[in-house]
Amino acid sequence: MATVTIYTTAWCPYCTRAKKLLDQKQVKYTNIDVSAPAVRAKMAKLTGGRTVPQIVINDQAIGGCDELHALERSGKLDALLK
Repeated sequence: MATVTIYTTAWCPYCTRAKKLLDQKQVKYTNIDVSAPAVRAKMAKLTGGRTVPQIVINDQAIGGCDELHALERSGKLDALLK
C-alpha cells in the first residue's frame, strides 16, 4: 500500500473533494493541516506548491485536487496507490 500525505486546511472545498476521493478508494492517508504559516512553508518546500491541497504519494508530489482527479480519470491513480 502506498504512503499518502495530504496537506490541507479545514475550510478548503478542494481539500474536502480530494479527501473524499481518497476515502471512496479506501486509501489511508496522513492529513496535515497547514493553517500555521510555518507548516505551510514546510509544505511549500517539500512539494513546490503553495496552494492546498498538496498531495504526496510515495514521496512524489502529484499536485492538488485537479491533478488527483485527472490521475483517477486516466486510470493511473490506482497504480500509484499500490
